[in-house]
Amino acid sequence: MMAGQSGQVPILILKEGTKRERGKDAQFNNIKAAMTISDAVKTTLGPRGMDKMLVDSMGDVVITNDGVTILKEMEIDHPAAKMLVEVAKTQDSECGDGTTTAVVLAGELLKKSQELIDNNVHPTVITRGFKEAASKCMEFLDSIALKVSPDDKETLREIAATAMSSKGVAGVRDHLAKIAVDAVLSVAEQSGGKYKVDDDDIQIVKKQGGGISDTQLLKGIIIDKEPVHSAMPKLVKDAKIAVIDAALEIKKTEFDSKIEISDPSQLRGFLDEEEHMLRTMVDNIKKAGANVVFCQKGIDDLAQHFLAKEGIFAVRRVKKSDMEKLAKATGANIVTKLNDLASKDLGFAATVEARKIQDDEMTFVTGCKNPKSVSILVRGGSEHVVDEVERSIVDAISVAALAVEDGKMVVGAGATAIELSQKLRDYATSVGGREQIAIEAFADALEVIPSSLAENAGMDTIDILIDLRSSHKNGNKYHGVDVLNGKVADMLKAKVLEPIRVGRQAIQSATDAACMILRIDDVIAAKSSSPGGGKSPGGKEGSDESED
Repeated sequence: MMAGQSGQVPILILKEGTKRERGKDAQFNNIKAAMTISDAVKTTLGPRGMDKMLVDSMGDVVITNDGVTILKEMEIDHPAAKMLVEVAKTQDSECGDGTTTAVVLAGELLKKSQELIDNNVHPTVITRGFKEAASKCMEFLDSIALKVSPDDKETLREIAATAMSSKGVAGVRDHLAKIAVDAVLSVAEQSGGKYKVDDDDIQIVKKQGGGISDTQLLKGIIIDKEPVHSAMPKLVKDAKIAVIDAALEIKKTEFDSKIEISDPSQLRGFLDEEEHMLRTMVDNIKKAGANVVFCQKGIDDLAQHFLAKEGIFAVRRVKKSDMEKLAKATGANIVTKLNDLASKDLGFAATVEARKIQDDEMTFVTGCKNPKSVSILVRGGSEHVVDEVERSIVDAISVAALAVEDGKMVVGAGATAIELSQKLRDYATSVGGREQIAIEAFADALEVIPSSLAENAGMDTIDILIDLRSSHKNGNKYHGVDVLNGKVADMLKAKVLEPIRVGRQAIQSATDAACMILRIDDVIAAKSSSPGGGKSPGGKEGSDESED
């Protein structure tokens, strides 16, 4: 880039090949890129939303309508578009659901902003109005929220089922919702009157085969390993479980050493001592009363033989994360020194069984008393189905956990969005000035949720919006889009519910992303470095293809 006055030598400021966009051009290009991302996922919203097939450079296929999965799989290059991908990722990490809603709302806020910028409303005024509107939405959300108790399993199941209504598993969503809620309530811990749910305490294991309805919750843990010795029992009832973070092997020295043996009796003594040490380790396990051993490290062949002779079921090289889950599920203490193993360190499970699923041997630890870690075995007819079932269950677990933690929920199907929109319009009149226009634009943008739901269901969006506004003006604040029957209906009675945090985070993330994009009026992009040291695709440097 050059700068200078007439008759003077131009001054180079930026590198050659650097692209620069300024003013409205930069703003509109950024807005257009973000709206393109929003439009890409808009058609997946709601129970009548469509799926996307994504094929990566390796030919791997993903079929889903999960917003964050779609955006993660898309190879997006535009910097403003990447910001909307970050919105989806934030929504997913915070709530596990509502990713499509957040991205669609961000796109609609930018679309309304473009109209305001065209009418010479300054972007700073728009962002100030948007932030004020988002802040007011948080207040309004709290005022219209409903309470939900961890004891109300039925409502929690409805919340989980709502999260899965747009997925390909909608036909068996009641079965999966029950599994998700039972899993969440099993691992929920109460502290200071509040509940806390750690998603990591719920293990999800995917295996092809069977149908989606064969998916089951196990009050215990699945270890993707088999017993170390063929002579060990395949089933142990009333299992007393030792969880050991130590090797059942003879320790090797940390430095190079050499043992010189001058006669056969010394060799015999050496081997006998090694055998004695291993037998002592197994005797310690037996003395503690354990009949099942899970070892994070290795188990020597001779130790395997001794364990098998004692009828002890043993598994080696168990992952650290699985060891922690085992301890939480069975009530065992993880022991790092075998000599310290005592009966009080053992965990309990009704059964420990080695089962073969498809071609894999797995160990099922089930029937734990009051487990604080549980497993869900996901089944399905194909790899794509199993993956989609897993995504659906993760969403269901996330929303059920949020409802348990926050104790608050709102009505879905666009009912809350319309109610917030109407309350914002009433509030905007009290603000005045140009911020009023921005707040009203925010209120209009919120209506993209019910209108997208209606559009995806093949309904007339204008008629639906008119009916919704009229219903809410008459005090029917739970009326939303009934996409299954093609009309406006009371969605509280229809049990379309979602945790308050999903809507709260979607509005905050969408607003922050829209405001950030709006405040950019200058885009300076460095020249991209092409692979091959600046060579053209033909293999020769530069654009000159002539040979010497």
